[in-house]
Amino acid sequence: MRSMSRWELALLVAAAAFLTAYAMPILDTGLSPSARALCNGIDWITWGMFVADYVVEFRKSSNKPRWLVRHVVDFVALLLAMLHPLRLLRIVPMLRVLNRMTVASLRGRVAAYIVAATFLVGCTAALTCLDVERNAPGSNIHTFGDAAWWTIATMTTVGYGDHYPVTTEGRFIGAALMVSGIALLGTVTATLASWITEQVKRGEDDTLLLEIRALRKEIAKLQRQQENSR
Repeated sequence: MRSMSRWELALLVAAAAFLTAYAMPILDTGLSPSARALCNGIDWITWGMFVADYVVEFRKSSNKPRWLVRHVVDFVALLLAMLHPLRLLRIVPMLRVLNRMTVASLRGRVAAYIVAATFLVGCTAALTCLDVERNAPGSNIHTFGDAAWWTIATMTTVGYGDHYPVTTEGRFIGAALMVSGIALLGTVTATLASWITEQVKRGEDDTLLLEIRALRKEIAKLQRQQENSR
């Protein structure tokens, strides 16, 4: 991983601050109004920083129309994140920042995406599910532990059924988690298969190289024998 610039480090800190500010009112229902206002302010500051990063990267691009097409998801996420119920979409631009900080190799970038996406999606889904399910009639998700356990079971497609959402919002979150879990599992499988194939090919190349070296030695030996027999 290359060294981060100060701006990228600031964005990383802002992302952590956003997750903290998002989690605090949910985990602590008795949070004071001033603390809730502070968390809301952090939300907006974080959104502003990612908007600024988007604008700066756009201005730096040499082919602006192509850049806009490639980052249309970021634009939509930033636009919709202005709405308070959809503020979780502010985590989407974090992946673009992560992309600039990860290693150059494709496998290293994929691994970084998997780790970051699993943490971000899992953490935010558990918090959001707890927020909408905790006081719902007939709910069985009342603590963050319940929500985290349900999130893990859903993302891994295990689905024990001991905890499950009963609200419409919770079921939408569950559906998104199922799709995300399958996508992440498929990415992990493909990355592992690619690594195994590369190792096998590398082993075959090493074996072929050793055989070529041994053949060269035999040829050189035969040439010396011929020269000595003359």
